[in-house]
Amino acid sequence: MGYRQLYDRWLGSAALTDEERRELEALSGQEAEIESRFLGPLEFGTAGLRGVMGLGLFRMNRYVVRHATQAFAQVILRESGGDASAAVCYDCRAHSAEFARETACVLAANGIRVRLFEAMRPTPELSFAIRHYGLTAGVNITASHNPKEYNGYKVYWSDGAQLPPEKAAAIAAVMAENDVFDSVKTMDYDEAVRKGLITLMGEETDAAFLRCVMAESVDGGAVKNVADTFKMVYTPFHGTGYRLVPHVLRELGVGHLYCVEEQMTPDGSFPTVASPNPENPESFALAIEYADRYGADFILGTDPDADRVGILVRDKNGAFRPITGNQTGVLLLDYLIAAKKRAGTLPERPVALKTIVTTELARKIAEANGVKCIDTFTGFKFMAEKKNALEAAGEGKVFFAYEESYGYMIGDFVRDKDAVTASLLLTEMAAWYAGRGMTLLDALEAIYEKYGRFAEKTLSLMMPGVKGMANMKALMDGLRATPPAQIEGTEVQSVTDYLSGEKSEGGRSEPIELKGSNVLRFELVGGTSVIVRPSGTEPKVKVYILTRGETAAECDEKIARFTRWAQALADRYNV
Repeated sequence: MGYRQLYDRWLGSAALTDEERRELEALSGQEAEIESRFLGPLEFGTAGLRGVMGLGLFRMNRYVVRHATQAFAQVILRESGGDASAAVCYDCRAHSAEFARETACVLAANGIRVRLFEAMRPTPELSFAIRHYGLTAGVNITASHNPKEYNGYKVYWSDGAQLPPEKAAAIAAVMAENDVFDSVKTMDYDEAVRKGLITLMGEETDAAFLRCVMAESVDGGAVKNVADTFKMVYTPFHGTGYRLVPHVLRELGVGHLYCVEEQMTPDGSFPTVASPNPENPESFALAIEYADRYGADFILGTDPDADRVGILVRDKNGAFRPITGNQTGVLLLDYLIAAKKRAGTLPERPVALKTIVTTELARKIAEANGVKCIDTFTGFKFMAEKKNALEAAGEGKVFFAYEESYGYMIGDFVRDKDAVTASLLLTEMAAWYAGRGMTLLDALEAIYEKYGRFAEKTLSLMMPGVKGMANMKALMDGLRATPPAQIEGTEVQSVTDYLSGEKSEGGRSEPIELKGSNVLRFELVGGTSVIVRPSGTEPKVKVYILTRGETAAECDEKIARFTRWAQALADRYNV
């Protein structure tokens, strides 16, 4: 069915309200907009669904949410044998509460018992709830750190992790068979509550989750020892961290905690930030004002669903410098290893996980301290899968996992990025160094002096619009068909294709352990890696430059040089 036919079908559907029908009628004559909304369905992948809100198959709306939930319900019932349960969570975005209730009603209509959070909660608390209550699955309505126009639908399984590829594919297959309107079962919310098919979760779940978070503190005295002088600023960027993160920081002993009041009110329009993404330093403008006003040297911010966390530190010139996700990860890994050794809590056969696009400095730190470091594909579902497999086989204990995009997983009670626990430990770490007269910038410099100079940069090659997906595919196909022999004058030593699971070098190919992800890695002479992969949630191709050198200046020169290649790549394929 073509996009015009789909548009007409939606326009004539009895399911639509009068207001929704008027929204579609207003598109008459706007052919490009109609095509963009109905060119096809949002693709269901391992990250679930994510898209701009609005009516249409290629938008996030209650009909698309119901359609996805019906398919998920069928997969849950097929694999659970009928006795099934699920948790449903949501963030601060426009329509998130509505979409969560629609999700709960479809699950309930299919006979699946639902625990619905009474109000918005951080993503890691959903993962925790699934594990804590022994549920079959879970759904979180969130678009994480995307712009305000977006919403999303993340899907979890019984281990508390997002779905692996095979289960995501099973849901996508059922969605393709089902009709967006006629195949969906739903029921009245109040009726579902009366029948006990939907129950609400609240403070009792918070309390259990927070007990686990606080138990991850390694050095309880680190903050208390500097409580009189240690000052910090926190912002949730209008998101779900607004209650729990300040709670754990105060429980940790932070006496001078200054929360950015303008951003403590949940608001999916994010009125005080251009972007609610802690990866963007400009998002911290108000937090820096607070830090300057109160004399704080440490700033911490969590994204709208509180699964990512970013930090800024005042340098010797008085300016605030962002610590990248790669740098934050190596700081935290180094701190946890040392602190756990001091406390006698580093597990036997300790393991740290990172992704294939995360700095190799993490491996160097881990292995120098007797910790095994293992790579996974990007995404915490793969880290959770690896953690589960290693520990079930008795091959090691994973105490820390992270990726460069500001996500950290600590402990055993969640299987996803957890900015609440990470905020606790990042603050403990900053306070521990403060007690020794050091900032985290000083600590990072000490790591470089001990292990060598490393540098990283991630570029996002935006490919928007109707042609975006085709351009992304053309770029990856082009690099596979004709891999570069050199990049900006530096010879390519080997090419690893994580889709086919092969590494090519010197005219020979050999299989590698990781296989099945659309990622290409080019290893250059001199120790630089350039990695290219399409985003799974946004219309862009990401290019990761991981390098090392004798000095910071040498690393900076390499980053700048290889950035030029990535930018030229974008120009070539963005048509």
